[in-house]
Amino acid sequence: MTEMVATEADFDHAPGLLDGAANLALTVEQCDLGYWFREVAQGTLRGRPLGYSGELVTPDYMREPGPLNEALRLELAYRSLDEEAATRVLAYYVTTAPDIPELEFFSTQLLDEARHHMIFRNHLLNVGVPKGELMDFVRRAGAEYQRRVLRPVQDFAITLVRDEGDFVGAVVAFAVIIEGVLAASTELSERKWGVLDPVAGEIARGAAIDEIRHLAVGSSYVRDHLIKHPEDRGHVLEVLRRGRQLWDQLEDEEFVMHRERLFQEGMQPHAEALRDYEIFPGRRLIDTTPQERWELAAKWNDDLADARLRFMGLPEAIDLLRAKAPRIL
Repeated sequence: MTEMVATEADFDHAPGLLDGAANLALTVEQCDLGYWFREVAQGTLRGRPLGYSGELVTPDYMREPGPLNEALRLELAYRSLDEEAATRVLAYYVTTAPDIPELEFFSTQLLDEARHHMIFRNHLLNVGVPKGELMDFVRRAGAEYQRRVLRPVQDFAITLVRDEGDFVGAVVAFAVIIEGVLAASTELSERKWGVLDPVAGEIARGAAIDEIRHLAVGSSYVRDHLIKHPEDRGHVLEVLRRGRQLWDQLEDEEFVMHRERLFQEGMQPHAEALRDYEIFPGRRLIDTTPQERWELAAKWNDDLADARLRFMGLPEAIDLLRAKAPRIL
């Protein structure tokens, strides 16, 4: 008899990332190692060891040189670097975890991020990057992005968790400043590529299911901590202010818009395949523009941050963070 998988971990029935991450409540105690082996390894990932079903194939046109191929290559390279950085940062969360529930949950999150690094990196092979040149391509394509966007974010989290020994502040940073931003990009990726490259769409879907869990647990952890320690409220708000200052310094727009312009050009020859496909109800993907998708990501970032901050009991931080999150992480 097949055991039922928890809804939030079910590949076919889990909510979309924006809805799930905004509304789901999970705790470190619930999402222990047993949960991960049962619901994730034997649930979400069943039949998808490389992040997608073996029945799916990448269309030949996705391997042809041109703007569509380049747009996906850049997106995968940046996401590979994001996930590699997250894996390395989370090693400090595991090392400094204050108790066993935190140790187990952040160990599973580290493994999730390492898996994401693998699936985004490996999909580059499906779109024509030679295996022997894979990581050289990723580091070369993402060098400026890593220097100007990713490294400052990585350093911020490391400063909190390793240098300042601020575990709760580090969880706030990951849940709101770092991974909270990733949610909109992951959702947009799934919707953009689902028709043009079903493999890329399914890879994004699987990553989104993990992100729902990470954001839900991180938000619950902060909420529960502030209920027990209301005197830490001012400190948590200060961490969010520091995160906002970091966002102000990031130069993400040129990276996003360059990629979106390539996508815009590359999807035009596939207008017939996209004819009836809506990126959201009432709006066809083929009719959207790079600027519109940029603004859509901003709106999703705001909506998600609003919901999670209210859930954490920090509504006063909403205006602080509104419309300033980067769109690329």
